[in-house]
Amino acid sequence: MSDTTPPETRDQNPSVTPRYVKALRPDSLERMRRTFHRMNHLMVLAWRLGFGPVLNMWPAVGGRILVLVHTGRKSGNRYHTPLNYAPDGDVLYCLVGLGPRTDWYRNVMVEPNVEVWLPTGRWSGVTHDTTDDPDRSARMRKVLIASGFAAWALGLHPKRMSDDEVQEATRTYRLVRIVKTERLPGPGDLAWVWLIPLLSSMIRRARARKATMNRVR
Repeated sequence: MSDTTPPETRDQNPSVTPRYVKALRPDSLERMRRTFHRMNHLMVLAWRLGFGPVLNMWPAVGGRILVLVHTGRKSGNRYHTPLNYAPDGDVLYCLVGLGPRTDWYRNVMVEPNVEVWLPTGRWSGVTHDTTDDPDRSARMRKVLIASGFAAWALGLHPKRMSDDEVQEATRTYRLVRIVKTERLPGPGDLAWVWLIPLLSSMIRRARARKATMNRVR
């Protein structure tokens, strides 16, 4: 993506910075894809351990985070992808910032039925590409704000950007709408793991208390 903003405009308006232009270079995008791929595994594990609500405790900094469970368009395998999102009632909006070649986006365009892990629980849902939404700029701004520090790190300041700047900065992005359809159980399927150290600690304390009482006698 070439920078179409005149240098003098960028210098005067701190809402769009040259760092963002650099981040959109092909080599930078590829590095981000690899980084996000590595981070995704840890993020999904945290959700499975029951830390989803904790990860969403400070959305102004950490962002609003969900996990999208989607089906591979070729393999048929299930994949888990953490995404930032902006809620609007029973509808969620996510953006595709790394271009239409992004795997999860290509998957949901083939198989739109998905699962969504939210801080409040797990839902089934249906995805739609709403890139041509008349309110695209406003919805993109909300998702950028909901990305917390990620937008700042890229050099974007969505709260200060004009609608035209949001439109220009996200012109290669896709906007995806997820409509929640049914509440499901989960997703903290590994939350029981924490019972092991908890029970172990309780047993050690009980034994220590018993030993102390025996010494006193």
